Amino acid sequence: MARAGLTRERVVAAAADLADEVGFEHLTVAALARGFGVKDASLYAHVKNLSEVRTEVAILAGLDLADRIADALAGRAGRDALLAFADAYRDFALSHPGRYAATQQQDLDPSAFDEHPGLRRNLTCTHALLQGYDLAEPDLTDASRLLRSTFHGFVSLELAGGFRHAREPDASWEHLVEALHVALTNWPGRKDS
Repeated sequence: MARAGLTRERVVAAAADLADEVGFEHLTVAALARGFGVKDASLYAHVKNLSEVRTEVAILAGLDLADRIADALAGRAGRDALLAFADAYRDFALSHPGRYAATQQQDLDPSAFDEHPGLRRNLTCTHALLQGYDLAEPDLTDASRLLRSTFHGFVSLELAGGFRHAREPDASWEHLVEALHVALTNWPGRKDS
């Protein structure tokens, strides 16, 4: 058995937990090693470097988020599906801020999508949701970007403490999702609009 019970899976899971605790941008091999009570070098038997750790956390988080969204969407359509999707997204981001930050990493190796097809599940779920609003390309892409930028913008501001008004963020979130439903239902240029 490896020293301190170390395995690749345990190292990645601990890195994801640490990212949630200290922030993805503050994740280091040294801090991870301290958590296991070992020297940095002990981790290198399981991961090559910090970049690989970050990539593995991003994959773990991306798969978790995709599963949560897919579970939330199951059996739902239209407004109910949008609300379930939005809440699953926000709940994940607020519960796991480090993991959420990892999912926003832009330098993820494209081969990760080939090795972990589940990472594409978020896109598949998003398109399934939007097809419930009778959207097709190029509107699917535009509406996907609207959802992602809106959800990401809101949770990023919320995580940063950017909502200092007396109105609770939950109330604003509910109105935001309802506004998105109205926008998607009345999508510009759609044949039945």
